[in-house]
Amino acid sequence: QVQLVESGGGLVQAGGSLRLSCAASGRTFSRYIMGWFRQAPGKEREFVAAIRWSGGRRYYADSVKARFAISRDSAKNTVNLQMNTLKPEDTAVYYCAVGFIEGAGYDYWGQGTQVTVSS
Repeated sequence: QVQLVESGGGLVQAGGSLRLSCAASGRTFSRYIMGWFRQAPGKEREFVAAIRWSGGRRYYADSVKARFAISRDSAKNTVNLQMNTLKPEDTAVYYCAVGFIEGAGYDYWGQGTQVTVSS
C-alpha cells in the first residue's frame, strides 16, 4: 500500500504563487511516475504535471506550462508543484498520484488540497 498526503494549498490572489507538496509513504520503492491532477467544481479531473521518478523527465498540461514546475526530492520522498502566476481558473482541488507501470495510469491517489485563486 502507498499513502499520499498533499499540503500547501490555500487562498492566493491572482498573479501570486503557491507550492504544493506530496509526501509519499509505504511501498513506493518501485514507483514509475508521480503526478498532479486537479478538479474544479463542476468539471472533470484533469492532468496538470508529472515526473518520472527515475530520470526525472517532466510532463505538463499546456495550460500550466511555463507557470508551474514539478520536482521531486528522493531523500524526503516527496513531489512538489511550484505554481507561479496563478490565475482564477487554476482554482481547484489538487491531487497527487503515483503510478507503478509505464502506460498503466496511476494506482494511488491522495485526498487533495484546495487551491483558490481570487481575482
